[in-house]
Amino acid sequence: MSINTCSIRNYNTLTYVLLFANISNMRYTFKDFKAEYPDDQACLLSVLENRFGDTCPKCGVVGVKFHPITGRQGFVCSECDKHIYPLAETIFRKSSTSLWNWFYAIYLFSVSKNGVSAKELERHLGVTYKTAWRMAKQIRKLMEDDTDTFTGTVEMDETYVGGRKKGQGVGRGTKNKTPIFGIVERGGSVKAVVAPSLTHKTVKPIIRDQVSIEAVVNTDYFHLYKKLIPDMGYEHQRINHSAGQYGIGETHTNTIEGYWSQLKNSIRGTYHMVSPKYLQTYVNEFSFRYNYRALPICPILLERAAKLS
Repeated sequence: MSINTCSIRNYNTLTYVLLFANISNMRYTFKDFKAEYPDDQACLLSVLENRFGDTCPKCGVVGVKFHPITGRQGFVCSECDKHIYPLAETIFRKSSTSLWNWFYAIYLFSVSKNGVSAKELERHLGVTYKTAWRMAKQIRKLMEDDTDTFTGTVEMDETYVGGRKKGQGVGRGTKNKTPIFGIVERGGSVKAVVAPSLTHKTVKPIIRDQVSIEAVVNTDYFHLYKKLIPDMGYEHQRINHSAGQYGIGETHTNTIEGYWSQLKNSIRGTYHMVSPKYLQTYVNEFSFRYNYRALPICPILLERAAKLS
């Protein structure tokens, strides 16, 4: 069963969940993708519909018909005769790679659990490594955070990503590692932010922006949380990992720990190494998959691709 992406425009995470509530187990297979997007022209029409619907961006008339321009990736409005180029100001602009290849690359990202490397795109699409790397970078832009405020039971934790030299050890005190601060709502979404350091100054604004004051916050015994969370007015529950505690009733951080495990295993297995400069985009990629885990995300990415430059 295919999904018409032009009908799911401008929705946040919660709205998508409600929209697909009755088809949460539906899969968007390659057969569905191929049936909906058999060639470049079908892909171009999809971008046009997602971006403009039946409204001309030049004259503003609703209910117009767009006629394709032979030999060009554009259309003519039936009312004002102006030329419309739907790929302008999108991630597809000025790309010599076929639009179907772009759509297929987005599909591969949507069905992958552990990410898609540029080398894998190179092999699938038959493009150069440089082209594949740029395409992957652009596709990750479609996965930027759009989470709502977290309520209910929330878990907070931190992790570190990066290489180490011999004798440097592992963990919080290790050099050459990049810290990531994460918040997850049980049964809901996750937000993970690459931080220059884990201090009150860097973490407090993230918590204040993302977590409702009514939420119950679960953390481990890391010193950062001991005073910060209560002082911000949250109900605070802690679990002492050093004492061998990993869950006491409803007090635990197992949800966020599971997210970290998936993130780090995928980076090691698929990407092997990620520079701090681009790490946030990779974190966004895995957060996006987590947040839309119950939905077929290919249509969501294609809808975003029609509007994001």
